[in-house]
Amino acid sequence: MNSEGLILFFLLGLTLVGFAIVFSYFIPRKSENLQKYETYECGIPTYGLSWIQFNVGYYLFAIMFLIFDVEAVFLFPWAVVMKELKMVAFIEILIFFVILGLGLMYAWKKQALKWE
Repeated sequence: MNSEGLILFFLLGLTLVGFAIVFSYFIPRKSENLQKYETYECGIPTYGLSWIQFNVGYYLFAIMFLIFDVEAVFLFPWAVVMKELKMVAFIEILIFFVILGLGLMYAWKKQALKWE
């Protein structure tokens, strides 16, 4: 792709994004209903302030879940090519599991998995 095409592509992208922003400003009906600004919790009315600070353990637990969930996603492509790559794939997955195991040991030592 030459430089003129790249510049044209960039300008077209900026124009379309700018048009979408301007268009979205004029189209929607603005609602001044006070319920719009209330906190929504599954249809249940809230009691007291809804802006409370959550325990960091919830976030750490979620991050640990995501790490091991992503691990499962990476196992599928490895399993497909395992027969072709033989020992190389086996060593690579061992390294992968060692790194994940170190992360799990670190989380365990920091008591990120302890639910209180």
